[in-house]
Amino acid sequence: MRTTVLPTVALSLLALAGAGCSRAPAPAQAPAAAPAGAVDAARLAAADREPDQWFTTGRDGGGTYYSPLAAIDAGNVARLGFAWEYATRTNRGLEATPVVVDGTMYTSGNWGRVYALDAATGRERWTFDPEVDGQYGRAACCDVVSRGLAVWKGRVYVVSTDGYLHALDAATGKRLWKADTLPERHAAGFNYFVTGAPVVAGDVIVIGNGGSDFRGARGSVSAYRLDTGAFAWRFYTVPRDPKLGPQDQPHLEAALKTWPARYDWSNGGGGSAWDGLVYDAETDLVYFGTANGAPYHGQHDAAGSGDELFIASIVAVHAKDGTLAWHYQEIPGEGSDYDTTNKLVLATLTIGGQPRAVIMQASKNGYLYVLDRRTGEFLAANTFAYINWTTGLDPKTHRPKPNPAVDWGRSPTLMYPAATGAHGWQPMSFNPKTGLVYIPVIDAPMVYVDTSKRRAGLIEGNFDLAFFFPEDYAPGELESLFGPLPSLESLAHGKPVPKSRGIIRAIDPATGKQAWQTETGSLWDGGILSTAGDLVFRGDAAGFLNVYSATTGKLLKQIEVGSSIMAAPMTYRVGGVQYVSVMAGYGGALLFLPFPKESAAYQYGNAGRIVTFRLDGGATPVPPRVPDEPPPSPPPREGDARTVAEGEVLYNRYCARCHAFGRALLPDLRRLTQEKHAMFYSIVLEGAFRSKGMARWDDVLSRAEAGAIHAYLVDQAWQLKAAADPVEKKQP
Repeated sequence: MRTTVLPTVALSLLALAGAGCSRAPAPAQAPAAAPAGAVDAARLAAADREPDQWFTTGRDGGGTYYSPLAAIDAGNVARLGFAWEYATRTNRGLEATPVVVDGTMYTSGNWGRVYALDAATGRERWTFDPEVDGQYGRAACCDVVSRGLAVWKGRVYVVSTDGYLHALDAATGKRLWKADTLPERHAAGFNYFVTGAPVVAGDVIVIGNGGSDFRGARGSVSAYRLDTGAFAWRFYTVPRDPKLGPQDQPHLEAALKTWPARYDWSNGGGGSAWDGLVYDAETDLVYFGTANGAPYHGQHDAAGSGDELFIASIVAVHAKDGTLAWHYQEIPGEGSDYDTTNKLVLATLTIGGQPRAVIMQASKNGYLYVLDRRTGEFLAANTFAYINWTTGLDPKTHRPKPNPAVDWGRSPTLMYPAATGAHGWQPMSFNPKTGLVYIPVIDAPMVYVDTSKRRAGLIEGNFDLAFFFPEDYAPGELESLFGPLPSLESLAHGKPVPKSRGIIRAIDPATGKQAWQTETGSLWDGGILSTAGDLVFRGDAAGFLNVYSATTGKLLKQIEVGSSIMAAPMTYRVGGVQYVSVMAGYGGALLFLPFPKESAAYQYGNAGRIVTFRLDGGATPVPPRVPDEPPPSPPPREGDARTVAEGEVLYNRYCARCHAFGRALLPDLRRLTQEKHAMFYSIVLEGAFRSKGMARWDDVLSRAEAGAIHAYLVDQAWQLKAAADPVEKKQP
């Protein structure tokens, strides 16, 4: 693993010049005497009294992504510069926020790999590779990411993409035990995956799973004993097929009554809790949000005729036994991909003149919810982005009132927010000093199109809809797949469609009042860190670390990193020096899109990095630019026009979600070499590249169907070659 560190000589010269910043300590000076990973309930409860540490992915037990450190502030942030970097040797999305305990940084990357580093220098202490079966890359709808790990009493807990929970020795990385968290693993094939961060809750470690976008997936949250990995309890978020007999858990008997009688239970129900778990030691409750039901459905659909508990809900369960404490359903019968799996934040707010222990969520649906975390009582919900999916919340029941004008199940529609959400998985930050939450906002609509009656199985999974940003909506080009589509102008009813924007909004969560906002360069920028130095940190897709005033939103500092950033930064202190660190790597839900040309991933590639900064650091190294290379010469064309057309449909159903055309996260298959073309069937049907994450597809594709896909790719390769070299004659 490659580590780059600011030269010690340079640091010494800065110290002699009176720069006011101590020299980074040598590894022997780090507090190595403390046992590795020594986090417990007492330390976590007193996290604010140990500001040097970053104990959880969100720093504290409440997941605030706020640090009391203030050595870096508005007066000196201009001096912030490069300290060190670490190369992960991966090129997929990096979404985790590192944990730092007593001078050691622990973080997770693709497939659930773990890196333990010296937090002052970036030098590698150990790594762990869970050796995931590449088939699970096929199920991970939004890339083989990991959103973090847990460190507790000398152990590191991480879940790999294939759903295994691993307990590692924090000092050595040696695996102590491994537990299977997917109860329906064999029955449902590869329809489940895990990308979320586990959370310690008393004497258990808790994790959910993903899969609501795939047929047969039934959401659940599971707990395992910290010492042994023994199964403790499981909470299912949706009922099972009533034909199997009584429900397997008491809360599901009542839930079943909220599901339509005609629901097809082979869909599994969905409701996955794939991220955002948090634990409150005071109440001994575990909180999590749940995903959409499966499949998506419009308001007119019979599947949308019930509340469908417990989809699109915030759920609280007792950590001791996993029984239901309370729930709040944000969208009854949700059918438009407005998951409620965003990060949950625990805090104390003054509401009605009284301090209230609350749980907060800036939801995908555009509302900032504030609930009493002991009882689930609704306290407030205010919009933080423009929305039109609902006409508002009922003042008594707080249920959203559907807007029939944007029911995509009846006809294509332009709906706000986009399926990405007005806020995605990227962490927001709550700053108790300013009293504000800082939300990474996606201010954009999408065109929603019902696909259930157009082309059965158009997209692999359990979608029944397709969605497009206005900038990507081209009815003429999409007609071959979806049939005739209305123009964007008609969907906007003659009004101009606002430009899709990425924004940071600073909002008082108790009142919903906005303190400030600032537009960022992309929809796909990262999560947020705020500090007692009155600063807000956020990385972006263009490859910059940006620092803003926490009180005004003024941009105070930009550092070009040269790598697209999606994760939230964090900060810690070692040897008296405050550092700011962030994981950099593009991917996640962008798996199916080509890199935007303005992104660092497009310009400099997507090599994964952990990049760390300090006052009076040096210039940040930027990767070399990716050269523009002409496409290779394709092999002779295959098949007739009908075969190519069939291949296009199959490609869009099974392949396009990962292999976008253009410079993208995974290879552009129009640019296959002659060698790869010769290996095409062994790769696709026999799993020749399974160890690299390319699953085998012989369980769903026949050789003839694989041949049609290859014919389509060869046709596209010749079109690309002709476009790149207009004088070249098309191959006959």
